[in-house]
Amino acid sequence: MNKQYAVIGLGRFGSGIVNTLMNHGNEVLAIDLDENRINEFADIATHAVIADSTNEEALREIGIGNFETVIVAIGNDMQSSILSTLVLSELKINKIVAKALDKRHGDVLKKVGAHWVVYPDKDMGERVAHQLMSPNVLNFIELAQNYSIEEIKVPSQMVGKSIKDIDIRVEFNLTVIAIKSNGVVNISPSPDEVVQAGDVLVMIGENRDLQRFSSVGG
Repeated sequence: MNKQYAVIGLGRFGSGIVNTLMNHGNEVLAIDLDENRINEFADIATHAVIADSTNEEALREIGIGNFETVIVAIGNDMQSSILSTLVLSELKINKIVAKALDKRHGDVLKKVGAHWVVYPDKDMGERVAHQLMSPNVLNFIELAQNYSIEEIKVPSQMVGKSIKDIDIRVEFNLTVIAIKSNGVVNISPSPDEVVQAGDVLVMIGENRDLQRFSSVGG
């Protein structure tokens, strides 16, 4: 089911998130102080507005409280990033994702209310957007531009089936390298291994195939 997202800051990172979310049919409110950036996204995002995200009243006026997930993708202005995250936290936004410039910045963002802190040198906007849309994805490690290792919760329709029955390699072009079950990690599981509810599959493959698998039952 497609969702509503708000993205604050339309630099390279924020732009990647907006474009990816829109390409997958979601509704996106794009927010920036730069009129030129807003004009660029007027025909891309569902809505694009000029607003000061550090101003609580300004965010209230554009209806930020209607969005379950808000991404603070502000560039190098650390103060605005922190203040915006704080305001969103005070407005009780359900999920706040914030871009951090470094670990110290990330620690502060967590303290003022960010639920998920991302570091753009490792987490580019497109990958973050995919993970937002795929709640089954618990973690990922980017190996190269198009390849990753991801931890993905077993979709309900696959519970009780063996890896061989699911035929992940043929159907999704992915390789299961481990199964996490009740805190136990089974490395290189047998094709006859049956997956249970709550199990997590650790898989390697192309990002597009991982995205396709993580969307099953999502």
